[in-house]
Amino acid sequence: MRILVSSTQDPYFNLAAEEYLLRNYTGEVLFLYINNPSVIVGKHQNLLAEINYRYVVENNVCLARRITGGGAVFHDPGNLNYAFFAASQVGTQVNFPKYLNWVIQVLERLGISAVYEGKNNLRVDGLKISGNAGHVFKNIALHHGTLLVNANLQMLSACLKVKEGCYTDKAVKSIRAKVANLSQFRPDINVEILIEKFSEVMEGHITHFSSQEVASIQ
Repeated sequence: MRILVSSTQDPYFNLAAEEYLLRNYTGEVLFLYINNPSVIVGKHQNLLAEINYRYVVENNVCLARRITGGGAVFHDPGNLNYAFFAASQVGTQVNFPKYLNWVIQVLERLGISAVYEGKNNLRVDGLKISGNAGHVFKNIALHHGTLLVNANLQMLSACLKVKEGCYTDKAVKSIRAKVANLSQFRPDINVEILIEKFSEVMEGHITHFSSQEVASIQ
């Protein structure tokens, strides 16, 4: 499996990189990246119904829409994002347990016991530390998710705090959940340690995009 680590914290580049990998690779890839403060909404969501727009704008938080479904999430340098890409047979592409099991193994090596709950969440002691979503292009599946490491939870809450009942629509609504940072369970953890553990579990060497790939993504 090729392990790619992004060299930028630009959320627009990193989301475009996910789509580039989905459309141009047939082998197994793990893409790891960190974003500047940003709110990423799901493909089928009403953006204004999911965020505190005034707060987001006043605090220069980036806004973006991803190609996968699911709810709105907050990214910042204290959050590690992972994306798995792999070819598979029709009807078997979406397989959250398979990929989340690898994430669970990464956390186990750090002494953190996470469990897979609900449709696509990871929790530790009942608190959500990871949300996930997927997308299929031809026979290639993308499974990606977040890992709250030492994110600014106050800003997360402020960005995603909305007034109920302001909009009536058929858009997908985010399911609010109590969240926690992994640092709550292991104070010395950081995103660099997690990236190293991903490399160990996936038994691969860390690489970066070539200049040609960067140009294609841009």
